[in-house]
Amino acid sequence: MFLGLRTAVYPATDLSASKAWYCNVLGIEPYFDEPFYVGFNVGGYELGLVPREGDSEPTTYWGVPDIDAALARLLADGAKPGRDITDVGDGIRVAAVREPGGGLLGLIENPHFVISRPSPVAEGPGR
Repeated sequence: MFLGLRTAVYPATDLSASKAWYCNVLGIEPYFDEPFYVGFNVGGYELGLVPREGDSEPTTYWGVPDIDAALARLLADGAKPGRDITDVGDGIRVAAVREPGGGLLGLIENPHFVISRPSPVAEGPGR
């Protein structure tokens, strides 16, 4: 069912400050920069920043080929509803459930996702 990790989204109290910090830390500019979402491509994966709303929390999204089927399966397997399926544009749809331990598990159906291999920056563990 899961295709692998795709996107990590962090709510930011100060979106501008978070964007500047990540630009500095990552050494790159965002490829998408709007008041509602700032997106960075980090080694082929998405790091997103959104304005914090209420008690919003970071969400990691797992890629799925069919979000309707994946959501139905997770709910049938005991997950609790988290966020309804939402079309975020360009054919990309997201949703989330609460797994039995209370964690928020995000799902993303993204027909455009392609893993790109970054060039190695250094030798050592994790490379």
